[in-house]
Amino acid sequence: MTDTTNNTSTTEATDETGGTGGSTDRNDSPAGRNEETADSISRAPSRRSLIGWGGAGLALGAAAAGGAVAMARNGDDTEPTAASTGAAVAFHGTNQAGIATPVQDRLHFAAFDVKTTDRAAFVQLLKDWTEAARRMTAGHAVGEGAYGGLAEAPPDDTGEALGLKPSRLTLTIGFGPSLFDKFGLADRRPEALVDLPKFAGDNLDGNRSGGDLCVQACADDPQVAVHAIRNLARIGFGKVVIRWSQLGFGKTSSTTPEAQTPRNLMGFKDGTRNIAGTETDRLKKFVWVEEKDGPAWMVDGSYLVARRIRMNIETWDRTSLQEQEDIFGRDKGEGAPVGKAKERDRPFLKAMKPDAHVRLAHPDTNAGATLLRRGYSFTDGTDGLGRLDAGLFFLAYQRDVRKGFIPVQRSLATDALNEYIQHVGSAVFAVPPGVRDKDDWWGRTLFSKDSKDSKSSTNSTNSKEA
Repeated sequence: MTDTTNNTSTTEATDETGGTGGSTDRNDSPAGRNEETADSISRAPSRRSLIGWGGAGLALGAAAAGGAVAMARNGDDTEPTAASTGAAVAFHGTNQAGIATPVQDRLHFAAFDVKTTDRAAFVQLLKDWTEAARRMTAGHAVGEGAYGGLAEAPPDDTGEALGLKPSRLTLTIGFGPSLFDKFGLADRRPEALVDLPKFAGDNLDGNRSGGDLCVQACADDPQVAVHAIRNLARIGFGKVVIRWSQLGFGKTSSTTPEAQTPRNLMGFKDGTRNIAGTETDRLKKFVWVEEKDGPAWMVDGSYLVARRIRMNIETWDRTSLQEQEDIFGRDKGEGAPVGKAKERDRPFLKAMKPDAHVRLAHPDTNAGATLLRRGYSFTDGTDGLGRLDAGLFFLAYQRDVRKGFIPVQRSLATDALNEYIQHVGSAVFAVPPGVRDKDDWWGRTLFSKDSKDSKSSTNSTNSKEA
């Protein structure tokens, strides 16, 4: 929804930001890898080691959809290529892919709880996950593949993505506040990784909130995204377990300004003034953690707030058009602000009703607070009364949660949109910097004794682990 869902999310998050290479077919053989994958994909864990992981896969299905506009880029972002080829997004980069990267059409987001108490085993899991992610984002199967190996052992890959293109798959990992209560990490928890306060109207379900860590899988083919989370969960069997997950479709914001602005399930354009992946100045100011922010291991990372926002669809659908437009502060057709003619015209906030969503979520109302939003719509069937369980899965990246999401969400306490939405799930994560090269791995800067080497990927795996 225009960001309606996050309260903070919504259109203005959208608008006002506030609111919150060629294709490769996935196969088991290393043949035909492109340059990025050839020098970055090392051997995945063997089938014999996989037996130790166990074969507990997620029994999740998803309708296959064709890859949409292909984008070739590095982890920091980039430019659309011409055709819909299902191209791969580079896994290595200064920042993790899946943040400033042009937004894909589908999402599978999973939050995990850590079950192991063995620090070394958890670090090894992060390395194994990194290797699997490297292969899957390049369009290759995990390990030795889904068939053709030892008949007495489970295959390394579950196989449902065989023959599918990479579909611009990105995998982005984050660490929740509760992880820092484990493995002696308490003194490494960033000050900006705060527990979110209770906001007006929250009705949070503990079973859909929190998590020690998360993985965000975005792709243009839903089966590719589901395959990625399923295989990571399988590799993690016995060490981590999925706490909750969310499938999403129909991106509700865009990091590509020249693209058509998406609409949320309330029918309004969402993300008109979202931060673009090409706006390096705004990314630097509002999204990426800098050295002066601290801690050192988070430099070039970001902070993610995830909110599951249910929409009262049936009530909204019986609301007059005029009231809907007053609630958002934009017209439903063009998406223009009140009193303006075009969607991207600068809003005149005082022309809107005091409780209009755009007015309350706009950076000018919140001391400049700006979020990079990557939300998705969701529909999870119906409740016991026949009402759609549908809404916005709000995802927002920022440099500091205390200066981003929290003030914006507090501003939205009087939002007229609150009558039609309810926040039912919530989580916050520290998203570490990108994996720099084939020797680097997710979380290295956190688990190394000397995180100062985080800026140099050279010999990164040789750094001592805490």
